[in-house]
Amino acid sequence: MSSPLFSDKAFDSARSATYEGEMTVSGTVNKTIALFLMMIIPAAFLWMKYGVQGGEGEAGLAYAFNNGLSGYMFGGMIVGFIASLVMMFKQSWAPYLAPVYAAAEGVFLGAVSLVFNTMYDGIVMNAVGITLLIFAAMLLAYRSGLLRATPMFTKIIVFATMGVGVFYLITMVMGMFGVESFYHGSSPMSIGISALIAGIAAFNLILDFDFIERQSAQGAPKYMEWFAGVALLMTLVWLYLEILRLLAKLQSRD
Repeated sequence: MSSPLFSDKAFDSARSATYEGEMTVSGTVNKTIALFLMMIIPAAFLWMKYGVQGGEGEAGLAYAFNNGLSGYMFGGMIVGFIASLVMMFKQSWAPYLAPVYAAAEGVFLGAVSLVFNTMYDGIVMNAVGITLLIFAAMLLAYRSGLLRATPMFTKIIVFATMGVGVFYLITMVMGMFGVESFYHGSSPMSIGISALIAGIAAFNLILDFDFIERQSAQGAPKYMEWFAGVALLMTLVWLYLEILRLLAKLQSRD
């Protein structure tokens, strides 16, 4: 799965504990929407704080970083990572930690989006729109039966996702030693890899939909709706960031 939270072990552990109520698909959808809104609010706050006050272009970007934008960016990333890590081992804490994760991701994405939009005006709204369209298309394809998480489909996407994880790790290690990967450029190969990764992230949504549906049918605890909402949000965040990166590469070639 794209999200480490979506694992049978995590749901089996929660199902064996004492709990009230059962997880439903509609409940999970409602929790996911609530988390999405919790993510949007701090992102909008940062946009207003730096985007409006700082102005546009390089001057606006300099204003933002000189007034603490990097602190918000890394702070949100760290808090979100810690919240998701704790939820992996304490699923029953999901109703309390899920909003923390969503708010932290909102801070992180707001900062990252502001940087990209300063460099490429209008890119953020395009990336958001494409992400939501892909989400809607994948949901429609899943509900209509056009795309299903068959054993072969699942195996291919899982292995592809693992490959992306290894690729990210190699790229990160190269960066630590001052070696810039071709992935960061705007060559046709770099653009092709970004498009491929975005596609893998999109197909992971099919696995997420299937997992939520199966766990709901098997009577997972009610609080796991928050847990599943966070996991689905992780896939959407990954997809959005890859689309944002892809659009930036395409615009840099113009």
